[in-house]
Amino acid sequence: MRTKSERHTTKSRVRAPRRLLLLSLLAVFALLAASCTGDTDSDADGDAAPATTAPAAADDMADDDMADDMADDMADDDMADDAPAAPVTQGPGGEEAVASSEITLTDDEIAQVQAGGYTAALLWHTAGAFTDAVSQGARDAFAELGIEVIAETNASFDAAQQANDVETVMAQNPDIIISLAIGPDAGAEAFRPAVEAGVQLVFLSNVPQGYVHGEDYVGIVTDDLAAMGITAANLLGEALGGEGEVGFIFHDAAYYVTNQRDQAFKSWIEINYPGIEIVAEQGLADPAAAEEIAAALLTRHPDLDGIYAPWSAGPADGVLAALRAAGASDVAVVTMDLDTNVSLDLVEGGNIVGIAADEAYNLGRTMAFEGAYGLLGKAAPAFVVVPAIGVTADNIVDAYRQSLAAEPPKEVLDALGN
Repeated sequence: MRTKSERHTTKSRVRAPRRLLLLSLLAVFALLAASCTGDTDSDADGDAAPATTAPAAADDMADDDMADDMADDMADDDMADDAPAAPVTQGPGGEEAVASSEITLTDDEIAQVQAGGYTAALLWHTAGAFTDAVSQGARDAFAELGIEVIAETNASFDAAQQANDVETVMAQNPDIIISLAIGPDAGAEAFRPAVEAGVQLVFLSNVPQGYVHGEDYVGIVTDDLAAMGITAANLLGEALGGEGEVGFIFHDAAYYVTNQRDQAFKSWIEINYPGIEIVAEQGLADPAAAEEIAAALLTRHPDLDGIYAPWSAGPADGVLAALRAAGASDVAVVTMDLDTNVSLDLVEGGNIVGIAADEAYNLGRTMAFEGAYGLLGKAAPAFVVVPAIGVTADNIVDAYRQSLAAEPPKEVLDALGN
């Protein structure tokens, strides 16, 4: 198996601005034609300016070289026109992504909300560091807006429990509910009482089936999915020096969030890293199967240089287990989302070479402000995204603070010597 020191960095190609070069060449042809016919131009004083001449053989060589250059540049233009486009994040219904920085309120709007005596409820799908960060971002924003948080729940990925949480919270008459709907169909039924009561609904990532933006809910907020995939691709590309064989483990389910992240990674590798070949692709429906999948990849491709895992807790853990069992310490791994296990492996110099993370705290703040949009009757974009963060061992402390508004876990800090 090749070590990282044996990999070679691919050379970048530098091209001259094509259209400017073509215009310049046309001008040169015009001057050459004028000199051959003996035409003269007049200078400002009316005297004849000397014609530019050159030996005939030199002219022929120049003409041939310029013609070849023009043909090459025209071919390059065609290649540029045919080049694949960079991945772009879209909402679950194809909505255009709007940056979270665009969600703002004026001082007068904030004062109006603060004077309203409004309340909010946070109905989460699960618990964990990510949800804690989203919740804290929402709570801090609601505090700034003078909105009281009256309830917070955890449905543990149980659609029936989420429906019960909605029913229980509705007894307290909240003005805003922010949540991640568990399943499009089940979510549509679960949140129907809130829609009918005129509650301002803001959803994280998912939207219930049949819900209409601006009528049934205020907006959706999630990650910049394409940016997450691109970030992961760049982290792996840099770790491999732009060259190697890679295994691609993608989420094998119809979920636009993971689908767009995975596809953006694959596309960006293919567009920007011609020296990296994806030699194996395998779908992952059950996170518990990640170790078995990774072991099979290593068996079929013993010279594998890198692996992409679709997220950290579960899939990346399984990949790491397979690599350790095989003694494959030189296989570079990238994944999504900050988690203790992958973060510890990263800072200890293990297989993890980078993590693409989101701004979870910012997700919560943005959702809270969109809830205020609803109270004010202010139209919000249908689909809003927060930036991606590329995490390495060098910036992991700052990345935790930016993403989760928290310090890294104690194990990670201890490994860093902090």
